[in-house]
Amino acid sequence: AAALADAHGRSRFGGWRNLPSGPQTKRYALAGEEHEVHEVEYHHTRAGLTAEGVRVVHADATRVVLEVDGVRRKFEVSRHGDQVYVNNTALTALPHFPDPTAQHAPGSLLAPMPGTVVRLAEGLTEGAQVEAGQPLLWLEAMKMEHKITAPATGTLTALHAAPGLQVEVGTLLAVVEDR
Repeated sequence: AAALADAHGRSRFGGWRNLPSGPQTKRYALAGEEHEVHEVEYHHTRAGLTAEGVRVVHADATRVVLEVDGVRRKFEVSRHGDQVYVNNTALTALPHFPDPTAQHAPGSLLAPMPGTVVRLAEGLTEGAQVEAGQPLLWLEAMKMEHKITAPATGTLTALHAAPGLQVEVGTLLAVVEDR
């Protein structure tokens, strides 16, 4: 209910596409239990919103009616920032794309985009001393080379990149510890 209300309330054109596409996904945690994550998938179709296992009878930003096995249930939905309340059950809406820097130590060099590591700086190995702004490796993405530089002066304590390695956004490439 929270995902369908959010999908209806935030989409000016309903999110309908002419060609088939994958489902939209929303993630929620029960308030106070962030380790228990519930993922909900839904589609925008010509007929409106659909979700597996339920028939969407009605969905707007504050009220959702679902039918499961012939039984209709009504849900009142309100949202305050990341907090979503469904029939007085508090949920926390989790970000669609979590910030990868929050999951890594300071000095971590993360891939800013998907691509391929094309080369490393000459002589670059773990334990090397590096200067802030020094080029460490080059990533090819969208037919261009992107220079990845040391964020600080310090020691390269981890190197997870090698030429030919294909990476996704947020992949840990290296770690530089400040001096």
